[in-house]
Amino acid sequence: MFSFFKKKAPPPPVAGSPETQPATPVVSEPVAPIAPAPAPAGSLSWLRNPFADKPAVPAPAPLAEPARTLEPAPAPAVTPEPAPAPAPAPAPTTVHAPAPVQAPVPAPTPVPAAPPAEARAGWLDRLKAGLRKTGSSIATVFTGTRIDDALYEELEDALLMADTGVKATQFLLDDLKRRVKEAKATEPSAVKGLLAEALADLLRPLEKPLVIGEHTPTVIMVAGVNGAGKTTSIGKLTKHLATEGASVLLAAADTFRAAAREQLGVWADRNLVDIVSQEGGDPAAVAFDAVSAGRARGKDVVLVDTAGRLPTQLHLMEELKKIRRVVQKADATAPHEVLLVIDGNTGQNALNQVRAFDDALQLTGLVVTKLDGTAKGGVLAAIAMEKPVPVYFIGVGEKLEDLETFNAREFAQALLN
Repeated sequence: MFSFFKKKAPPPPVAGSPETQPATPVVSEPVAPIAPAPAPAGSLSWLRNPFADKPAVPAPAPLAEPARTLEPAPAPAVTPEPAPAPAPAPAPTTVHAPAPVQAPVPAPTPVPAAPPAEARAGWLDRLKAGLRKTGSSIATVFTGTRIDDALYEELEDALLMADTGVKATQFLLDDLKRRVKEAKATEPSAVKGLLAEALADLLRPLEKPLVIGEHTPTVIMVAGVNGAGKTTSIGKLTKHLATEGASVLLAAADTFRAAAREQLGVWADRNLVDIVSQEGGDPAAVAFDAVSAGRARGKDVVLVDTAGRLPTQLHLMEELKKIRRVVQKADATAPHEVLLVIDGNTGQNALNQVRAFDDALQLTGLVVTKLDGTAKGGVLAAIAMEKPVPVYFIGVGEKLEDLETFNAREFAQALLN
């Protein structure tokens, strides 16, 4: 009944000896004595009796005033079996009545999130809407009734107008003619589908996921020219990482542009992440402090926002190189990713930016923004042909959900819709 009492089996009793008296319980450890007092009937009825299922044993002859015991006295000829494991009991000094059981409060039913397939379909619709102008200009080429040299000449002009570039355009035309011959296509509408396949195959080397977790923290340095949407893209990328369960620390190393620190602070508040910033501080020092803080706090990712730089301003590009060198002092393996944010509206100039920043920083990935409205989108084909740096994300607007991972087939279908 109580775990702090133990029973000791006595030797066979002798008539008239003291052993015929009720045995005193042996206590295994010192406890405060309990004053024997008559308890009201039913006061211990909520406790489980481990001997309730045992056969009845005849008790010894009662005395005039028998002592109250919590266990039955041992019988002369019956050796009691070991008692089952006692249930947890309250403290020995006080017996409390059981507390009333409170009915559990039902938890609110969570609102189910949209399935990934539906969310991706919505994203693809927005991408098609952003590239509709380019897609419609290319689609008009396939409204004729014949597959001839005139069709290929019109297609060449349309691809060049979409910022595809000379080398990528020539490659796509040669690949398309081969596919048309192998498929024995006779309708211009079939040529459009073959062109989408050729473009998807050209863009597939750019399709690469951003890997997080190989280093703790993973240091991501983000660069870009003024107006490319660099700070906004960092905020959206932070949302993506936080949604996946990664802890993020932002570094406001863009101390050159007015209000850049405040803008990044707004994104930090929206995503509920920490930020390291200094008013008017040295960008390299801010980056160093952020990487050191990220290691000390056990963060998964440290995102370093650098100042916007034109690749033609060599002294400013040297400052970016300095940030990279200082980050390596805080973590010899960092930065683990160097991303360049490019504006999808800049056309072939985006290819020049990729070349210049790659020479200075050794780029590991791209983020292409503003692929909506007037963006041509064909510049990705030029990048894949001449400077195949992986494209991690593409964006079609200012909302958080307007930045998504790059998929070559989806992009080709959206561009030629």
